[in-house]
Amino acid sequence: MSSITGPSGEAQSEAHWAPMTLTEKLLARASKRESVKPGEIVVVEPDVVLSHDNSAAIWEIFQQLPHGKIRRPDRLAITLDHAAPPPTAKHAQNHAQIRQLVREQGISKFYEIGRGICHQVLCEEGVIGPGFTLLGADSHSPHCGWLGAFGAGIGRSEVAALWATGELWLRVPETMRIVLTGRLKPGVTTKDLTIHMIGQLSSDGATYLAVEFAGDGISNLSPDARAVLTNMMAEMGAKNACMAPDAITWDWLESSLARSRPQDADERLATFRESALYPDADAACAVEHHVELSAIEPMVSCPHTVDNVQPLSSVAHTRVDVGFIGTCTNGRLEDIASAADIVRGKRLRRRLLVIPASSMVLRDAIEAGHIAALLDAGATIGTPGCGPCMGNHMGVLAPGEVCISSANRNFRGRMGQRDAEIYLANPAVVAASCVAGYLAHPADLAGGEQA
Repeated sequence: MSSITGPSGEAQSEAHWAPMTLTEKLLARASKRESVKPGEIVVVEPDVVLSHDNSAAIWEIFQQLPHGKIRRPDRLAITLDHAAPPPTAKHAQNHAQIRQLVREQGISKFYEIGRGICHQVLCEEGVIGPGFTLLGADSHSPHCGWLGAFGAGIGRSEVAALWATGELWLRVPETMRIVLTGRLKPGVTTKDLTIHMIGQLSSDGATYLAVEFAGDGISNLSPDARAVLTNMMAEMGAKNACMAPDAITWDWLESSLARSRPQDADERLATFRESALYPDADAACAVEHHVELSAIEPMVSCPHTVDNVQPLSSVAHTRVDVGFIGTCTNGRLEDIASAADIVRGKRLRRRLLVIPASSMVLRDAIEAGHIAALLDAGATIGTPGCGPCMGNHMGVLAPGEVCISSANRNFRGRMGQRDAEIYLANPAVVAASCVAGYLAHPADLAGGEQA
């Protein structure tokens, strides 16, 4: 059995009481224990504590505590992404307060406006990786689990406690194992897979469970596609979501680290290789689901809940006013490329806003010609960040408008206006719908623009 040494603690004994899932091994390491089991309460020391524009509010809570100084500033990571660039003077003041906090507390992992969305940036920058544990003041913190890490969202007061003490108690979750087999059909993505699963299991179908992806189908999924899986499990109520690292993971890390931190890329990659953990083959889980990827078709989450799911074919020709491609769920290069392929040589009949998840994604999309294709078709490109996802700015909806979005949530008011409708779909469907003027499959455009 493998050792559970790692970045958060000292080496542990190779023996443990029972086979463990990946999440259980990650939490055992973070709590400096030989083993853990579901239902136990453990005190963890996360390797990364994430916050973003909400850091100013967290600081106000922290200042009510007697500690005065953040205990482990080296473990904090702060991005400005949710209202970036600031849409109001109040947001600008919030950012100014965060910059002051960063300077005074010596926080080195600070990412300014334009670098991108926290979940994407921390993966690209090698802040989080295999074997590490992240607790963040954002509900989509499970995102990093695609790298073989533990990521979970927590409240602002809990983050303030982490700033003060460096540790927090957690209940070890039971595991839901999702076994993927086969290969997705052309035009079908892991966004369709996640919408399908949420429709089948409901938006609370994994409440406080660790969702662990397994099966040979994972090897057929790109890094961009994998990140959608762990990110969207927040919409099913999961505590965290993860999958074991493989050759595809390591290739992505090597390439990304070489770009984001060339000065110590080899050293960081070696750290991740040493800290990587893998589930025991005979580890027990609370529930197991099997999904044949070839059986998945394009899916849509209809207003006003993410689990109000229909096949695209059932809601085709629904009117669309605007499309949005971006967010931590689907703002990566693969997503932008698929949209560019759809609109190339065509003109949009509806507004389309495209916001890359990070500056690295934006640069790659420019160099590949995807941004030019989108601009030529009439799309708008936004500053890397969250954009209108939470209704702050950069594309909020008007009353009565219908939006087709690649984001992760569609409840009333999510994009700033309760009297609007949001449909969720994969980026190619978003782009095709903005060409057609209604919900459409990319294949519907084969004959050219639709009326």
